Amino acid sequence: MKPYQDTTKSFEERAADLLGRMTLEEKLNVLIETSEANERLGIPKYYHGNEALHGVVRPGKYTVFPQAIAFGAMFDPELMEEITDAISDESRAMHHRGEVPASRNMPFGGRYSGLLTFWSPDLNLCRDPRWGRTPETYGEDPYLAGKTGAAFVRGLQGKDPKYLKAVATPKHFTANNEEHNRPPGALPHRGEGGASRRCHGRLQRYQRNALPREPPPAHRHSAG
Repeated sequence: MKPYQDTTKSFEERAADLLGRMTLEEKLNVLIETSEANERLGIPKYYHGNEALHGVVRPGKYTVFPQAIAFGAMFDPELMEEITDAISDESRAMHHRGEVPASRNMPFGGRYSGLLTFWSPDLNLCRDPRWGRTPETYGEDPYLAGKTGAAFVRGLQGKDPKYLKAVATPKHFTANNEEHNRPPGALPHRGEGGASRRCHGRLQRYQRNALPREPPPAHRHSAG
């Protein structure tokens, strides 16, 4: 048994040993969303990234909960945590059963089909009803978004002191969430940074765009 395969060692020790054995090409392979298996080192393929804003999206069939805007309307972080605990139970169960393995023949070429890492929750503040993704948010209040988002993360990631049940990825923390023309160089919304710090997600997802002329986060393509 190699040190990176020894579960009695720390994550840091195992990762350091594994990286020391990988070639540059093998390292690059695990940096993409559809990482194929490394047979030489016995690493299975892993497709990371999926959506679970109100239930796992793909692949397969899962419980569909109300949209995120309804979660905000609950004003109930404890219930939010129970809901995402159920979501990650389903994702873990399907992951272990392996009945719907990710494939590059799937929609999006197999991207966004992982069952242990999710691009959720969405902590953007809904400050303008013209923005087309209002239902993904918890509303316009940063305190409510922070409390609800933190509960979402706790439920999804679980309470095990060592292992995560699933990985939460609070998003999107730059500028306007513009759906078109996303060049670098954006600024965060006021309020969202505090919400993100309270959530303690293991990943953070960024969306880039130019600074808008409209009141953020108005969407000029849906303003009519």
